[in-house]
Amino acid sequence: MKFSWRTALLWTLPLLVVGFFLWQSSVGSPSPADTGRNTASTSMTYGRFLDYLDAGRVTSVDFYENGKTAIVEAVDPQIDNKVQRWRVDLPGNAPELVERLRTSDIALDSHRPRNDGAIIGILGNLLFPVLLIGGLFFLFRRSNGGAGGPGQAMNFGKSKARFMMEANTGVMFDDVAGIEEAKEELQEVVTFLKKPERFTAIGARIPKGVLLVGPPGTGKTLLAKAIAGEAGTPFFSISGSEFVEMFVGVGASRVRDLFKKAKENAPCIIFIDEIDAVGRSRGAGIGGGNDEREQTLNQLLTEMDGFEGNTGVIVIAATNRADVLDSALLRPGRFDRQVSVDPPDIKGRREVLEVHARDKKVADDISLDAIARRTPGFTGADLANLLNEAAILTARRRKEAVTMAEIDDAIDRVVAGMEGTPLTDGKSKRLIAYHEIGHAIIGTLIKGHDPVQKVTLIPRGQAQGLTWFTPSEDAMLISRAQLKARIAGALGGRAAEEVIFGDAEITTGAGNDLQQVTSMARQMVTKFGMSDLGQLALEQEQGEVFLGGGFSRSQYSEDVAARIDTAVHDIVAKCYENACNIIRENRVVIDRLVDLLIEKETIGGDEFREIVGEYTVVPDKERFVPQL
Repeated sequence: MKFSWRTALLWTLPLLVVGFFLWQSSVGSPSPADTGRNTASTSMTYGRFLDYLDAGRVTSVDFYENGKTAIVEAVDPQIDNKVQRWRVDLPGNAPELVERLRTSDIALDSHRPRNDGAIIGILGNLLFPVLLIGGLFFLFRRSNGGAGGPGQAMNFGKSKARFMMEANTGVMFDDVAGIEEAKEELQEVVTFLKKPERFTAIGARIPKGVLLVGPPGTGKTLLAKAIAGEAGTPFFSISGSEFVEMFVGVGASRVRDLFKKAKENAPCIIFIDEIDAVGRSRGAGIGGGNDEREQTLNQLLTEMDGFEGNTGVIVIAATNRADVLDSALLRPGRFDRQVSVDPPDIKGRREVLEVHARDKKVADDISLDAIARRTPGFTGADLANLLNEAAILTARRRKEAVTMAEIDDAIDRVVAGMEGTPLTDGKSKRLIAYHEIGHAIIGTLIKGHDPVQKVTLIPRGQAQGLTWFTPSEDAMLISRAQLKARIAGALGGRAAEEVIFGDAEITTGAGNDLQQVTSMARQMVTKFGMSDLGQLALEQEQGEVFLGGGFSRSQYSEDVAARIDTAVHDIVAKCYENACNIIRENRVVIDRLVDLLIEKETIGGDEFREIVGEYTVVPDKERFVPQL
């Protein structure tokens, strides 16, 4: 366990408090040296002591604790007149008792307590508060500073940015792949920092700010690390949330301190990650804005392009919520460039896979092109996670190199979830097999649909069976024919259930399919103008009300709403009827494929198309060009 001074103090301070009070209670009591003789086997009451004194049985008396107690030696008649010692509690000062003892010629002695307790008490009273105040001050220092600063109380408003004179992030531009356009934009910034005379000679001015915008996992922070590694200039990095505090004015103070340090080290780069935490639109939402956050944003706006300016300081920020940023922050002069960092295309995915495959042992038959083709929409982080999952599976299976089998299983796991327990019920297994073959047969025989990659009965996540389709290329535009083909393919499972088992035996397995079908059909009618209602966009995206957007309300009349519902129903009904017809016409091959699927549990795409080709003509989807 890692030693922590803060944890040690948290445990020590309560022990000090308890120990102090216990010690205080013990100060003033006689020490062992003083009470060496102040011991007796039994106690005697004061009245009995006087009776023994009157009877002449007392031989000696020793006084302790300023006369409060005494040790009495006396003859005990109950045990053959032997001398015994008793402890007697005396009632305060009794001078007549001392005089009486002297008159009776009894040996007396008095033992005074030592004065060391008073001195120790004074020292303890001074030492304990000093230790307590020092410990509390140390704790306050540690908790206030955190991991990024000295933590002194006077530094509460200081910036928490990490400063590197020459950032050694271990990431260069060669380590960033799949986002070539963004790299080119940022390489100009690095070139300007290294050779500014190339640009200033013709009057060019370096951008004051560059905003990296893109979905999570596309490589925005990785690009910032590459810039830091390539530039060779001072580099400040901070998160947007580190400006925000519960105390009004602290965030603005930290912005001022950050830019003050940056100007002292100019030319330099400031990287603000997740800037939307501090840069959201001012006064947005029903209840107005947050005063602390808005003051922080105002200070940031002033520092980036205010009266004094920030010559030599380049601000690079990253966000995946550019729609919520304040318009004053996005204008030229502050963020002159907005660089879109989008998910990579098939070529970019191949380059990303090459980067992440460098440090992994992969088999010679691994095809990165095939992996890139099978992973449309994957970001750089997704692809890195994919290869890592494949490497973990390889180690678990005790293989020496990653093969395509591990890649396939890793893709299935990343997309659909962990592998579940195989089905054992024969009736349910056959019904699910017909459902999945229904999807696959429609996707294979209808024009415009993506080719089947594989069909499986192995459960993953919430799905009891899966049919995978692999797009031949990244589709930038989708035609009406392709959308209808996708709707028919999604309805293939329900169509197979109804045609094979009858209307009474259809199951809930098509629930997710119907949601996708309804969404695609409604978008065809209301957004893409692909219906009898004409070339109209009848539904517009509304911003969130708490981010400055308006309330969502219908942009059309009730009559148009009824026509929209009718058009959506007609599209789905026609596609479903087409799917049912394909199922009826190919019942023989479907039965054969179902038997094979139940036996093998997984059928690859090539094998599936080969079997279907024995019974009917499979469209050449590689040559299919949708009519736009």
